[in-house]
Amino acid sequence: MPDTTRTRTHTGSRRNEAAREAILTAAAELLSEHGSSGVTVDRIAAHAGVGRQTIYRWWPSKDAVLLDALVHSAQQAVPIPDTGALGNDLDVFLRETFTAAGVERNRQALIAAVIAAQDDSDLQQSLHEFLARRRAVLAEVIERGKTRGDIPSHAAVEAAVEQAFGVLWYRILFQPHALHAAAASELAAALTTQLRA
Repeated sequence: MPDTTRTRTHTGSRRNEAAREAILTAAAELLSEHGSSGVTVDRIAAHAGVGRQTIYRWWPSKDAVLLDALVHSAQQAVPIPDTGALGNDLDVFLRETFTAAGVERNRQALIAAVIAAQDDSDLQQSLHEFLARRRAVLAEVIERGKTRGDIPSHAAVEAAVEQAFGVLWYRILFQPHALHAAAASELAAALTTQLRA
């Protein structure tokens, strides 16, 4: 008797990555349309064409998915600038960062992630890793300025990074109206002057 069983080709990591991309894209689109409070795991699953169990395989909660979607968007929207001059690089990085954070749905999702992370160690770790990566990018931009001779070798890189993200998060929490490109350019100019001193 012939074997009529159909053998499915194993797609392995390619299939997993495709599903993950679909979920992150769906989460970002739903966040854009409905805001954080209007997104549920069920809606993300339906929009991505996957089951709830697929989402929970990789993320412990809705907030974790939304944070990952924001991370994914940030990596695409805020690349590492290399214009050849530190002042310009800082300006590009901070303008793009402020503009992305200034989108109200993104700002609300970031705040929701911070709040949820207080009682969720996995989400807290994800948030920590996200912030560490963004800080590392800015530190790399400034270190490259040292290598080019734009700023002295003793320039306080970590202090500048702390100031940049301190201002960013203060405005995310308390001054959302100041999350715009012009304010970012002012900060970039101030940090460049400070680093050159």
